[in-house]
Amino acid sequence: MVSAGDFKNGLTVEIEGNIYQILEFQHVKPGKGAAFVRTKMKNIINGGVVEKTFRPTEKFEQAHIDRKEMQYLYSDSDLFYFMDVETYDQIAVNAETVGDSLKFVKENDNVKVISYQGSVFSIEPPITVELDIIETEPGFKGDTAQGATKPAIVETGAQVMVPLFVEQGDKLKIDTRTGEYLSRV
Repeated sequence: MVSAGDFKNGLTVEIEGNIYQILEFQHVKPGKGAAFVRTKMKNIINGGVVEKTFRPTEKFEQAHIDRKEMQYLYSDSDLFYFMDVETYDQIAVNAETVGDSLKFVKENDNVKVISYQGSVFSIEPPITVELDIIETEPGFKGDTAQGATKPAIVETGAQVMVPLFVEQGDKLKIDTRTGEYLSRV
């Protein structure tokens, strides 16, 4: 059990049957009345952010979230298969849970599978990935004075906006959080 007075950023707690991660907290001691803790929390299952206030003495059950390094094997219709790199156990995760998190991940790449009480609720790709461009338009010299971009399709099928000098066959470094081109490799 953890009391609201002991909240820290990143702590996960169970409140009213939902699992929340503390994003921000603030201990408030008004001149008049009792102190309270103002929090901004993210529901880790559905991603919603809520702001709530608690008395510092309120107690909540701490939720233990498992982050496990797993290898993405393949997808079969609406199931995605992952293998534990230590035990070689395989699990299947439905497409609704995976969402867009694998759009920059190739088969056999490692990802973090995040679960609560054995139930997977999120997939975390690596922060940066290196992918080959399979399709893009040629860029022409003198097209622009500064910073123009063009669409490119990478080997996972995702579209990325790249500078004009990038050509088909180049290998790119991409930030998976934003989907932005970082550099050529």
